[in-house]
Amino acid sequence: MKIAIGNDHIGLPLSREIAAYVESLGHTAICVGTDSDERCDYPVFGEKAARLVASGEADRGIVICGTGVGISLAANRVRGIRAVVCSEPYSAKLSREHNNTNMLAFGSRVVGLDLAKMIVASWLSAEFEGGRHEKRVDMLDEITARASQEQ
Repeated sequence: MKIAIGNDHIGLPLSREIAAYVESLGHTAICVGTDSDERCDYPVFGEKAARLVASGEADRGIVICGTGVGISLAANRVRGIRAVVCSEPYSAKLSREHNNTNMLAFGSRVVGLDLAKMIVASWLSAEFEGGRHEKRVDMLDEITARASQEQ
């Protein structure tokens, strides 16, 4: 799989480690985050990674900032993105199986490297179950479509 990886300045050290880890698992990391530790704006990099996933240039995406919240909010503004913030592996796994998430977010101020690797491994290895969950994912897409019409 091709995995887009975005980060702000706070997420930079962890994103480098995660990119290397993703590649050690046999995937390709497409890094679109900042390479600088100078203060920057997380929405820029959340959107960059999300656009790669939404366009199909990447299969999934991982975004990292201080908490994972801000950068996930930015990613979720891109149509077709279902980003989830996780700080433990179980929610990451279920987010794939039940919600068909295509982006994962976490915070470098919240999780350490070993836990981040466990979260990523659980999320990348899980597959969407479909079935009863498909209806709910479709409902999320309907909400997005209605919101677009309201604007």
